[in-house]
Amino acid sequence: MSDITDHIDKSILKALQQDGALSQRELAERIGLSQNACWRRLKLLNEKGILQGSAARVDRQKLGLDLVVFVMLRTRHHSADWLQTFRRHVLNIPEVVDFHRIGGDYDYQLKVVTQDMTSYDRVYQRLIEGVELDSVTSYFAMEAIAEGRPLPL
Repeated sequence: MSDITDHIDKSILKALQQDGALSQRELAERIGLSQNACWRRLKLLNEKGILQGSAARVDRQKLGLDLVVFVMLRTRHHSADWLQTFRRHVLNIPEVVDFHRIGGDYDYQLKVVTQDMTSYDRVYQRLIEGVELDSVTSYFAMEAIAEGRPLPL
């Protein structure tokens, strides 16, 4: 949080996380700044890399993307070359929406969003081809209680 200068920056970020489609004028009014001051703050937050573009939140279920799978991976390979190849491989699978290297019993965690079990099986087959993995364990989400929550500021 050291890059955030004060409570005004936090207010801007909170407002944009709630509604990224706010116009600059609406945002300035909401946080109590002039449009010029708001623009300068936004510009600085972008330059610092705190704000990174903008994206629309999409209702996955309305698009028929009903299956969410958390995939836990374990490998015996930890070389820089293997990791680079593995990262490239996983990032070329569009259904993988989150990808983390983790500590504990597993080495990596993926969040896969897809239509159904048949389409997940295609993702699984693509995932295991081309890279050697020790184990792959899949956990299927029964219900999304909260997704895409704002960052706590």
